[in-house]
Amino acid sequence: MQVSKEEILHIANLAHLEIKENEIDNYLTNLQEILNFANIVNNVPVENLDITIGANEAKNIFRKDEIQVFEDNEGLLQNAVDKEQNMFKIPKVL
Repeated sequence: MQVSKEEILHIANLAHLEIKENEIDNYLTNLQEILNFANIVNNVPVENLDITIGANEAKNIFRKDEIQVFEDNEGLLQNAVDKEQNMFKIPKVL
């Protein structure tokens, strides 16, 4: 499918784009390349392919939300700008 200059101007009008006269050839080339690639993708033989939803069989794997005791609280908080009751203290965000 070949794209004409008039079609480029019509598409630009529909998209409310202001295209200068010297830009039309660039848009024409780019749109033609996109349509050529879409045509290649549309013509790929897919008759004997299995349906694929993902690249692998992994499912969403969630771990249990369990409280774990961290032994080195001082090491964890050593770079904290401000701390209070063994926790990071941050400014209120409202």
